[in-house]
Amino acid sequence: MTSLEEKKETVMLITEAVQNGARKEKACKAINLPLRTLQRWGKNSAEDRRSLVKKYSMNKLSTKERDNVIKVCCSDRFKDMSPNEIVPILAEEGIYIASESTYYRILRQEDLLTHRSESKPGLKKNKPNELKATGPNQVWCWDITYILSAVKGKYYYLYMFEDVWSRAIVGWDVYESENSEHASELMKRISREKNVNGVTLHSDNGSPMKGATMLATLQGLGVVPSFSRPSVSNDNPYSESLFKTLKYSAGYPRVFNSTEDAREWIYNFVNWYNNEHRHSGIKFVTPMQRYNGIDKELLEKRKRTYEKARKSNPERWSKKIRNWDWIEDIYLNPENTQDSQLKVA
Repeated sequence: MTSLEEKKETVMLITEAVQNGARKEKACKAINLPLRTLQRWGKNSAEDRRSLVKKYSMNKLSTKERDNVIKVCCSDRFKDMSPNEIVPILAEEGIYIASESTYYRILRQEDLLTHRSESKPGLKKNKPNELKATGPNQVWCWDITYILSAVKGKYYYLYMFEDVWSRAIVGWDVYESENSEHASELMKRISREKNVNGVTLHSDNGSPMKGATMLATLQGLGVVPSFSRPSVSNDNPYSESLFKTLKYSAGYPRVFNSTEDAREWIYNFVNWYNNEHRHSGIKFVTPMQRYNGIDKELLEKRKRTYEKARKSNPERWSKKIRNWDWIEDIYLNPENTQDSQLKVA
């Protein structure tokens, strides 16, 4: 802390330097003193006002009162209650020691703020491990969404599997119920068309995903299961995005008359989505173009076209051309969202 005498001497020396023709900013910089500090010292006559600040709160609990809070909270009567319960009960008996927030603060400082209830404490669910895909058929995700039937209160259920790297739909079906058996049946059908050995399959935490039948099928096929946290849809964003694209697409029926009717419409949607839909998350190529490995060549053609256009009319380009670089890595639940490709569309 700079003493009052030192402050006065510094102000005097800089004032003298300025009178002799020096610039105030340069003089301050020479002695490594911020100009704002010099202005404050001069305004307040270099007085140290920090000594006027109160060091202790006037309404602070005494040591005896603090110990009384701890004693009450740890007593047999109140050991299973939270401060939100303790304070009102004591108030009914004409006793007031401190507010609920003070109780909580003291318990926190004494490391006594544990689960103060007879109910079972909630379990902390860790975020799923980061999954990285550098090509197709490495990381898949899947989910189930309901679609309306013509009968009020009855639904059909769409099971859909997606390749995370390419966004291509690799398998789907519509059933009248959601269960592990249907998921297992569909997974076996997909495995007959594609090599699923070594694929990591991410899904929500529902019973169809974690059912014994489905898990046994995945183990038999060499597929590694991965699960979201309960009730956290952000852990499975690609499936959520896909279902939004489906239900917001033009021509999506409000209801379906049967599973056959639903399958026919979904079949046409999947064909459009895989082969015609320009996906924003993969530089506006179609999922099948990326799945089949021709997207890299297409992006190079776009880049050459833009470079040629810029060369022809350079005055129209104030910055670099649009970024058409090929996306190599795709992440699901990345640990560092700033450094990873997390855009979902």
